[in-house]
Amino acid sequence: MATKLTLTVEKSVIERAKSYAKKTGRSLSEIIENYLASLTQERSDTKLSPKLGKIVGVIKLPNDFDEEAERRSALEEKHL
Repeated sequence: MATKLTLTVEKSVIERAKSYAKKTGRSLSEIIENYLASLTQERSDTKLSPKLGKIVGVIKLPNDFDEEAERRSALEEKHL
């Protein structure tokens, strides 16, 4: 059963999204519904390689770990 949803989105984003929907022959509602479905879909089919499976959870990061800052720092070291 379809239910109405109200969202607050930047006007420029809405305009680009509507243009994209028109170009692809879909409705904006359909695009958003598919996106939300893909975000919330359970991934039981995702399998880790045996090597990766052995190390998952081995490293415990602090609660305040900033992945984006670490990535940026590593890229700056590599390229500067």
